[in-house]
Amino acid sequence: MAYSAITSPPPLRFHSPYHHQPPKPRPHSLVFCSCGNQKNPTSKTSCLFKPSKNIPIFSPQPLLSAPKLRFNVQYSAGEEAEPLVTDATNQEDFSWSSVILPFFFPALGGLLFGYDIGATSGATLSLQSAELSGISWFNLSAVQLGLVVSGSLYGALLGSLLVYPIADFLGRRRELIAAASLYLFGGLVTGYAPGLNVLLLGRLLYGLGIGLAMHGAPLYIAETCPSQIRGTLISLKELFIVLGILMGFLVGSIQINAVGGWRYMYGFGVPISLLMGLGMWSLPPSPRWLLLRAVQGKGSFQEYKEKAISALSKLRGRPPGDKVSEKQIEESLVSLKSAYKEDETEGSFLEVFQGPSLKAFVIGGGLVLFQQITGQPSVLYYAGPILQSAGFSAAADATRVSVVIGLFKLAMTWIAVLKVDDLGRRPLLIGGVSGIALSLFLLSAYYKILGCFPLVAVAALLLYVGCYQISFGPISWLMVSEIFPLRTRGRGISLAVLTNFGSNAIVTFAFSPLKELLGAENLFLLFGAIALLSLLFVVVIVPETKGLSLEEIESKILK
Repeated sequence: MAYSAITSPPPLRFHSPYHHQPPKPRPHSLVFCSCGNQKNPTSKTSCLFKPSKNIPIFSPQPLLSAPKLRFNVQYSAGEEAEPLVTDATNQEDFSWSSVILPFFFPALGGLLFGYDIGATSGATLSLQSAELSGISWFNLSAVQLGLVVSGSLYGALLGSLLVYPIADFLGRRRELIAAASLYLFGGLVTGYAPGLNVLLLGRLLYGLGIGLAMHGAPLYIAETCPSQIRGTLISLKELFIVLGILMGFLVGSIQINAVGGWRYMYGFGVPISLLMGLGMWSLPPSPRWLLLRAVQGKGSFQEYKEKAISALSKLRGRPPGDKVSEKQIEESLVSLKSAYKEDETEGSFLEVFQGPSLKAFVIGGGLVLFQQITGQPSVLYYAGPILQSAGFSAAADATRVSVVIGLFKLAMTWIAVLKVDDLGRRPLLIGGVSGIALSLFLLSAYYKILGCFPLVAVAALLLYVGCYQISFGPISWLMVSEIFPLRTRGRGISLAVLTNFGSNAIVTFAFSPLKELLGAENLFLLFGAIALLSLLFVVVIVPETKGLSLEEIESKILK
């Protein structure tokens, strides 16, 4: 938590955690305070710090702590205590031009993930065509086709496992460069595959790239962007995933009638992955990661500190080594040192399951788990039949239906992008998950008793898609990227990514048996019940992080 004194016209007002109450002795985090009025240096208003043995202003919590430093905070006479953190507390001066590229190149990892989803739907049709596949091994069994479709998912699961022990060693930038390389080689191997085994190898390599990209991209964006637009930018990454899906559908519809069209569909991502790799090569490392390595003793402390200042200056478009960047790095460094004060080591392998990191994993992992087990892959399976029953001729064409749904997803995701840093995370989650539950119960009712009202099913389908895209879709990944302490952020996010892809695989494989066992009406009823459980989870467990810096999230929420 950062304390700030507002130096507007006198008298100078000092913020406190309580409204209309005298300040009480209470542990707090690191104080960054400017106690002067430049326009009136002789003002009687003052911010005095006096040593005290009784009032610890530094909490022993990670990142923002220093138990031995204690101060008394005095207020000017007649002044009431105000909230410590206001909406303006974390406002950082920046230019949009300086944040575009540090967002765009990592977000291409999400675009390529979405592209694989969209392109695979058309590629499987082309691959199995005797006339258009251009191969002699087109007659694939159900198991072989399933391996082609889910090969990238297996790779993503493996990538999430591999990155857990090496995330902090690689760093965010190098991890994304590795992801781009895997995307590139996976696309090339798949596109030029002479046989099924090579094709599956290419799908696995591409999936490894997905696992690394979906771990590294939110990390890099969250750690390098100004806190007041963090929600907007990470939600935009979700928009890039939807754009990638639409791009895959578009390329698939263009190449579906070409001989060997599946090769072009899978190969189209190669130049994009090359752009991503070159772009990440041009960007600096995450300053927070550099400071983490410094306090872990992984090299020269001063060298890492200077690199962090230089990286932050470059990310904000400032001159190298400017004073503003230097001050920000100094403040972050003091906070980070406190997290390692009691334990100078890098932390145990299972530290992510302890203390504040466990609380963060419950929040982030719970969100990405509910994101999948509320039936997201399964509901869209029924999109075609639902639209057909309502008399929409476009439903006869699977590609057109996919494009229509994709455009709607894009529009709703854009709403989340515009509102996430305005309304906050919790309102979007609560409203969106409530709509998801309602839509699932409506779909169940349609298959049970409302079969003669197909428009109810269409409305429920669109309600589900829209509510998902303003809640679980972007907000889950946003919360995952910002909720973990820096000390365990790399490992924590890798576990969250693993949870996401693992639950996705379980829902995908369990869908058909559950559909046969329960029927569509009871399956949607089950998903609706899970959605209500997820709504309770959001209301009770998930905190609001709007406007807070990553250090404040750790000191205020993960106590």
